[in-house]
Amino acid sequence: MIDGKVLENYARLVINIGVNLQKGQGLEIICPVEKYQVAEALTKAGYEAGAKIVQVRWSAQNIDKLNYENASLDVLTDIPKWYVDSKNYLVEKGFCYVAVSAEDPSAFKNISAQKIGEIYKARSKALKKYSDAIMANKIRWCVVSVPTYAWAKQIFPNAENPEEELSNAIIKTMRLDQENPLSTWQEHIATLEKRAGFLNSSNFEYIHFKNSIGTDLTVGLCDNHIWTSAKEKAQDGVGFVANLPTEEVFTAPHRLKVDGVVKSALPLCENGQIIDDFSITFKQGKIVDFYAQKGYETLKQLIETDKGTKRLGEIALIGKNSPVAKSNLLFFNTLFDENASCHLAIGKAYPTTVLDGDKLSKKQLESLGVNDSAEHVDFMIGTPDLVVTGIKKDGTKVPLMLDGDWLI
Repeated sequence: MIDGKVLENYARLVINIGVNLQKGQGLEIICPVEKYQVAEALTKAGYEAGAKIVQVRWSAQNIDKLNYENASLDVLTDIPKWYVDSKNYLVEKGFCYVAVSAEDPSAFKNISAQKIGEIYKARSKALKKYSDAIMANKIRWCVVSVPTYAWAKQIFPNAENPEEELSNAIIKTMRLDQENPLSTWQEHIATLEKRAGFLNSSNFEYIHFKNSIGTDLTVGLCDNHIWTSAKEKAQDGVGFVANLPTEEVFTAPHRLKVDGVVKSALPLCENGQIIDDFSITFKQGKIVDFYAQKGYETLKQLIETDKGTKRLGEIALIGKNSPVAKSNLLFFNTLFDENASCHLAIGKAYPTTVLDGDKLSKKQLESLGVNDSAEHVDFMIGTPDLVVTGIKKDGTKVPLMLDGDWLI
């Protein structure tokens, strides 16, 4: 368990660097009920930063599992209006939002993938207005994590104290083992912004991925695309960091210009179920074939959520020497695993990854190639031998990554 001075630094990092809470703002925290100490530390840090109110919403996978096992599908897919209104309220009132992600990756392994898929599909559609606001940076948000026993046991099945092992790993990936974590993060953010600056000045038309396990994929980039790094800017003009940890530089792929095959580099934990050893084939931006050794039905449900989940919404570059990658751990948690590996996302693109995207209509965004969907699900494709090449409009090829690491 992260505790003591480290927990204080953790909470201040999340509040001051993550959501960058401003005086007089409201803050909502969603947190696993068994991690109330973390919610308490975040609440204290919120009030230290000048929050007008901090409200906590508890999550409990065991309760969710009981509901999924016993309630009928028509009840589970009837998303209450009060719940939708409560999420939209955060946007209307300018709250900041912190999500503590610490799920057991196998919590729902014995529940029908189709049932889980239908539940999450209904939830995604009901919360579309809210998720659109989040992805357009109408409010500042941050996803973080803390160890839980069930999750830690998946990663360290033979350890005497799995939670302590996972705590130590999270502390290192979040740079909380440094003397001054906040200043260390400022330096890290500056490095990522420098890489984003190079990519933006290069104005590539395509990015090509190739490795030895079968990935050979060409991804076209949206017109007027912008490479973004850790520090984003909300619509109120205040900067924030949406994920802690984060190692990526990312942008929007063109929804009609993705061709080839991509193979998964790491398992994907989606809705409490594992998808592993999978491949996806694209033609003119659309998924035309897919396969999974494990979790095929879960992958199928995801891809069939709506028209947008048959296309890509994000392309992200990450070097193999990030703290997450160097841990040599499979976290079974996308927040961490995506920061060990270059990744793509099925579904909605961030409007902020094209010029003035937060001011454009859906039709204008689509004309630039920006994909829309009720979902946004990252999956990892980076391997130790991955080669990434930028291709300019005149055909010039620029090596960006070799053997899985940055050349720029």
